[in-house]
Amino acid sequence: MNVIETDICVIGAGSGGLSVAAGAVQMGARVVLIEGHKMGGDCLNYGCVPSKALLSAARAAKAAGPVEAEAARTRYAAAQAHVRATIAAIEPHDSQERFEGLGVQVIRDYARFTGPDSVEAGGQTIRARRFVVATGSSPVVPDISGLDRVPHLTNETLFDMPDLPGHLLVMGGGPIGLEMALAHRRLGAQVTVIEGAQALGREDAQAAAVVLAQLRAEGIEIIEGAQVERVSGRTGAIEVQVTGGTVFHGTHLLVAVGRRPSIDRLDLKAAGIRHTADGITVGDDLRSTNRRVYAIGDVAGRGQFTHLAGYHAGIIIRAAVLGLPAKARADHIPRVTYTDPELAQVGPTEAEARRKFGARLQVLRVDMAQIDRAQAEGWTEGFLKLMVVSGRPIGATIVGAQAGELIAPLCLAISARMKLSALAGTVLPYPTLAEIGKRGAGAYFSPKLFDNPFVKRMVRLVQRVMP
Repeated sequence: MNVIETDICVIGAGSGGLSVAAGAVQMGARVVLIEGHKMGGDCLNYGCVPSKALLSAARAAKAAGPVEAEAARTRYAAAQAHVRATIAAIEPHDSQERFEGLGVQVIRDYARFTGPDSVEAGGQTIRARRFVVATGSSPVVPDISGLDRVPHLTNETLFDMPDLPGHLLVMGGGPIGLEMALAHRRLGAQVTVIEGAQALGREDAQAAAVVLAQLRAEGIEIIEGAQVERVSGRTGAIEVQVTGGTVFHGTHLLVAVGRRPSIDRLDLKAAGIRHTADGITVGDDLRSTNRRVYAIGDVAGRGQFTHLAGYHAGIIIRAAVLGLPAKARADHIPRVTYTDPELAQVGPTEAEARRKFGARLQVLRVDMAQIDRAQAEGWTEGFLKLMVVSGRPIGATIVGAQAGELIAPLCLAISARMKLSALAGTVLPYPTLAEIGKRGAGAYFSPKLFDNPFVKRMVRLVQRVMP
């Protein structure tokens, strides 16, 4: 068997693995990149890119207004074509050809550890000074009676559907389930979401309520506290029975109840790498129990976001390529649910912050209706919550139009540990939705300036003595 000696071997060509490979090779390291499936990973092929493309097409469909059934089918086909075109436009950036052009040796096969410093893939043994496992995650299909015998969709198969579902049943009320529920509803399908606990249960309860109310207003049925017990039927006639005996009928079933790390093929034991159901066990330096091996992104068990994998890749570049000390933080990682309205979060929610900081926490709230641009556009639904400790923002929740964009300056402020005075002193163009962050920061200082007796006495004195 041929043996390849290299500096860094990256296993997985998703966003995190590609970032490590590109950065390392351009800095002079020898890099082998191993991918057993599609270049670009889940994000490009089954996740962020196709889901947001489908949501965009669905938004356009809503703006165009209702159509007859035949036109809806045509519109759905056009939406799926838009998804494919979007993937195709981005694919070259993640392609094998591009990375080979950068100098990366790409092997298209699944990797398996054969020892603490070696893997096998493509009929070759790869020995490396450092390994980076970036294999991502895959959708969970729960052990529910009958589900293994009933045709069902996951995010890996949803975007291959040729025809609009008549009635889509969605198992799971998290971000993926609700985003796809909204897209299919706007494209003309009936949609029922079945959630065993609370929909958007991880998010701020008040913000989640705004999102759920709007989804219901668009005609999406959202059932909470309904544990699925049994699934039966066939495509076109599917039955989902929940606790208590209620049965929901639909034509198609989407399973969106979570994701699990993709580690089954790796034979981690052969390399002395510990793991749990959440992923590979790593420290803040993202190193596993085998010090040659790092894990990043979904497989590291610290969150399942493309931007988190990219952040982890930067840690690896500093540590494994440049030999600099680097540790990953978790307090500044944002997330967004791309419904309408959007729900964006960075740092802890109000409930989480209260548990951690107690009486030290101050929560500032600004309603979207207070922002002039929101009034002009008719986007008055929603609000900002800004969590503050000792004059610094430590968390933010935004629900409303373009919340995923509006959270950006607050991500910077929390990441850089800036004071609220920096936000309050920023000059923004008027009128913009981004004023909501500045308004939130200003709300911290207003009582100190306008409701302070000392300030009032000082101002009266200044007014008397100033020439």
